[in-house]
Amino acid sequence: MKGAKGRKDRYTILSDVALAILKQYFGMYKLQKWLFPGSKSERHISTRTVQTIFKQAKEKADIKKDVSVHCLRHSFATHLLESGVDLRYIQELLGHKSSKTTEIYTHVSNKNLRKIKSPLDNLKL
Repeated sequence: MKGAKGRKDRYTILSDVALAILKQYFGMYKLQKWLFPGSKSERHISTRTVQTIFKQAKEKADIKKDVSVHCLRHSFATHLLESGVDLRYIQELLGHKSSKTTEIYTHVSNKNLRKIKSPLDNLKL
């Protein structure tokens, strides 16, 4: 994303699955300027419209938890961390200046803590 929060460019990953779906969508709608055009063809979709679409999808999926579009960012970071991605890479993907900001995800994710074995367990007695 060019010129995101703090006028800072952001980079992220795009899965092969998502790319295939986006290509199909692009071809189906014969888009000209924007991948997600707004109500006026010269404008992109608005933040408010994204929030509305997210809310409708949440209701359709019968999700009761109070979540927002921003929760997707937290979920993305948490899943990366649980997959073993180094915190410094996650920091870069999220565009955090300080590693302290990214470290909030370390307390959220303790799923893998249970998998850690003590070095003493490897001793042959």
